[in-house]
Amino acid sequence: MAEYNCSLLSNGEGNAQQHQRRQDQTALYTQLVISIALGAVAFITFCTLRPRWKGLYAARKRQKNAASQLPPLPDTFLGWIPVLYRISEEQVLASAGLDAYVFLSFFKMAIKFLAVTFFFALVVILPINVHYMHYSFPPGKALAVLDYSPNLNLSFPTRSIHDLRPDAAFVAQDGSRSDPSKILWMYVVFTYLFSALAMYLLVTTTQKIISIRQEYLGSQTTVTDRTIRLSGIPLGLRDEAKIKETIEELEIGKVESVLLCRDWKELDDLMAQRLTILRKLEEAWTVHLGHTRAGSTRASRERAQSRAAAREDAPLLEDGEQHEQSHVAPYGQDRPKTRIWYGFLGLQSRSVDAIDYFEERLRRLDEKIRTARDKEFTPMPLAFVTLDSVAACQMAVQATVDPKPMQLLANPAPAPSDVIWQNTYVTRSSRITRAWSVTLIILILTVFWTALLVPIAGLVSLKSICSVWPQLAFALDSNPISQSLVATGLPTALISLLTVLVPFLYYWLSTQQGMLSQGEVEMSLISKNFFFTFFNLFVLFTIFGTASITFSKVNDTLADASKDASEIARKLATSLQDLDYFYINLIILQALGLFPFRLLEFGSVALYPINLIGAKTPRDYAELVQPPVFSYGFYLPQTLLIFVICTVYSVLQSSWLILFFGLVYFLIGSFIYKYQLLYAMDHRQHSTGQAWLIICNCVVVGLLFFQIAMTGLLALRTAFYRSILIIPLLAGTVWFNIVFRRTFDPLMKFIALRSLGSKPPFGDVSPGESRYEHETDRGRAVDEDDETGLRYINPSLIIPLEEVWLAKSRANGTDHRDEAIEEQDV
Repeated sequence: MAEYNCSLLSNGEGNAQQHQRRQDQTALYTQLVISIALGAVAFITFCTLRPRWKGLYAARKRQKNAASQLPPLPDTFLGWIPVLYRISEEQVLASAGLDAYVFLSFFKMAIKFLAVTFFFALVVILPINVHYMHYSFPPGKALAVLDYSPNLNLSFPTRSIHDLRPDAAFVAQDGSRSDPSKILWMYVVFTYLFSALAMYLLVTTTQKIISIRQEYLGSQTTVTDRTIRLSGIPLGLRDEAKIKETIEELEIGKVESVLLCRDWKELDDLMAQRLTILRKLEEAWTVHLGHTRAGSTRASRERAQSRAAAREDAPLLEDGEQHEQSHVAPYGQDRPKTRIWYGFLGLQSRSVDAIDYFEERLRRLDEKIRTARDKEFTPMPLAFVTLDSVAACQMAVQATVDPKPMQLLANPAPAPSDVIWQNTYVTRSSRITRAWSVTLIILILTVFWTALLVPIAGLVSLKSICSVWPQLAFALDSNPISQSLVATGLPTALISLLTVLVPFLYYWLSTQQGMLSQGEVEMSLISKNFFFTFFNLFVLFTIFGTASITFSKVNDTLADASKDASEIARKLATSLQDLDYFYINLIILQALGLFPFRLLEFGSVALYPINLIGAKTPRDYAELVQPPVFSYGFYLPQTLLIFVICTVYSVLQSSWLILFFGLVYFLIGSFIYKYQLLYAMDHRQHSTGQAWLIICNCVVVGLLFFQIAMTGLLALRTAFYRSILIIPLLAGTVWFNIVFRRTFDPLMKFIALRSLGSKPPFGDVSPGESRYEHETDRGRAVDEDDETGLRYINPSLIIPLEEVWLAKSRANGTDHRDEAIEEQDV
């Protein structure tokens, strides 16, 4: 068996750097070609299908009043682009709300930051690298010629700044020698400059968002704006009348209504069982009537409607001749059967008529539900208190109500449609236990992701591959294109795949924590996914990116890092320089290759045929054509990661490339997300823009990581004085974050009293759907208050017991909108 010497890779040690430079160029060009090809196919496909599949690509415009005031997009191939570009911020705010406005504002801030940093990288940093460090332009690795002694051969090239030392004579391209400390000072200066720029943009953008938010919410007088969520209610006050009396004794305003949450678990479980049985009954009727899609022949619809109308006043089960006659129908299909299990341990079974069986179960559940609705449930220490004015509500939530800790805590209430009623009767101890359990699971998952990322990170280095599969390493070494695909294309594709799949797991974990509103779940999802993308996909991947994929090497790396904190900075500084082109290729793939697929809504298009095959009932078809939901927790963390990567590499030698493609990423992303938020996808207006606080925290974390990396990079080259000069910047960034949070957090959580009664910040733009209409529409099934149009109550207490939905009408006679179940083009 042939023996392989991994040290012989890359054409021998003497030409290793030149070979690496050529390989990086090949990988970059290969990634560009692949990404542009993928993106072009997706974009052309979207432009072709957009006017034909309006049920998918204009779903929000067609089905939501929120988009009624937006300009219609032409059906031409590219004519929609200038129309979308001309939509103003006021129109975005009026149509999509604060959450979408904040999301797109981050893209605008990132574009400003990257434009300025790219200018300095192109005008200052790049010329210095080209002149003094022999940086290859067009792109390649830096080649610095160092001289540590008069007799040293100057022909040996190095690749990066971490090979510079202050005591080395530096040879420029013209043959002159200069002090390399001047080059190192450049990194200190731009670290301060770019950090100050990021802080300045954070402050100015936050001030603008706060101004818009205060005007937007100050002009609203919805029930949500006048309601507080009162938690920690003691046993002696768990009564609506006592709560009302307690709040009114504060003399901040009158109480209009109080909803004391109770242990509705029994009722909610019955409603969930009823929905399951109802779907099974609808499926049985569909099989019996014929598997006809809504919008089929007129005769079949009339037969189905007449059948449903005839059944409205008939008993669910009949006896004798009536029972037999009820089975006679003008359809060729036999009545479906279902198997029920009974007896000892459910070991006996028999087949029964499915329709009769599910109708009887539905009837018995309805009786239990009606009985449960009249029961007196155990009160819980949580209530929703609606006051007579927004000012009274804001005074309550911004003050301390009770002198005892953890008692009568007033917080802004989520919209009634946003409340997760199943969690309102979860005890505080149970909620804390769930939160810590989820945290423990995330820590375990972090270890798992680390083990998963080690082999992926090993693909970046041929020597890592050689330690496991030397034949493959030498085969790749002789084929630059294949090496680019395996060492760059495959890891970036796997990392991108993880950023798509893992958020689904974290979303499920967020729903298990017992949070009271969908907005809180969304904010928790953003934080969890950012932790995953930043810590696992960036920090750990960077540390292990140049290490061997053997676990012994990983253990040595972790052991060294645990002994000395400076070892972490050294590992980061070393790996950052070696992985610059990997992250450039990652950004290229995300910007040019994958963003157009998001515009195409590839997931919805790919899953539609599968869901269509499984759809049987009219309810299934109605759900099939609902617009896809835009979740900020799925998309925002990836964008924050790209911003952090651009910030960290903004001063390094390949900064101009990373900043350029980062700028392209945010320019394309802002346009694509603008289209999806306004026209294509439904999105819940949960948090009234509070995601901006998480964005600011993530940006500050990125700045700290950037400064730590630069400190380690300079200290690694024994430039200790320059690295020490960055330490005050670290302290200043921490101080900035503390002052920033104290100054702006209250204005992002509450409404200032002086903002009440403000004019909407829409200018001359007419809002298509206000937050009042949005909340009322989503909570219309639980709304019986004609004066306010909305109220806080568990839907299980009052929602009508829905009958079987057949064909294009429900069994109770209520019509369903045609467009919800009409036959779509896709």
